[in-house]
Amino acid sequence: MTSQAADDPGTVAASRRSKLTPEREQEFFDALLDQLRECGYDAVTMEGVAASTKCSKSTLYRQWKTKPQFVVAALRSRRRSPLAGIDTGSLAEDLREAARAAGRWSSSDTRLLQALGHAVTQDEELARALREALVDPEIAALREILRRGVERGEIPAEHPALEYIPTQLLGLVRARPILDGEHADPDYLVRFVEVVVLPALGLT
Repeated sequence: MTSQAADDPGTVAASRRSKLTPEREQEFFDALLDQLRECGYDAVTMEGVAASTKCSKSTLYRQWKTKPQFVVAALRSRRRSPLAGIDTGSLAEDLREAARAAGRWSSSDTRLLQALGHAVTQDEELARALREALVDPEIAALREILRRGVERGEIPAEHPALEYIPTQLLGLVRARPILDGEHADPDYLVRFVEVVVLPALGLT
């Protein structure tokens, strides 16, 4: 490396960023997301995350120039859906397992959505990251569950209810805290699957 390259600010910044281990980076992301859930977007600061993770705020600013960039990175670190990998060999049981999994994370993710509610209307990249982190992976996982059910011959590919199942299940997770003042826990979602979703698909 030439001395000119070594003195380049972009090269120096990249070198500094490379010292951040994946484990340490995830610690920063987890602390940020926890504070978002507890305090809301507007109340979260780089200084607060730095204090909770015992680092200097300059460490965070070197890696992420602004709070929105930091939040976007934290959201995108969570792209894998907790519904991914569910495959019991039965569509009905897969949907029950998906309901249990969704119920386990509904409280945490609903608080995160609520915390970011206004901010995402002001920041297109933040809105896109939120969808990539909390919406798209769940929809994709549910569609994969339904696709396997069609492949196994449990339901016909042209069944009219198929396209509505992800919206039904995930919409209920988001809506119940508003409508009933309670989170959609695993028992509640499994009952919903058994009473509403399975009959709509012609399954028991």
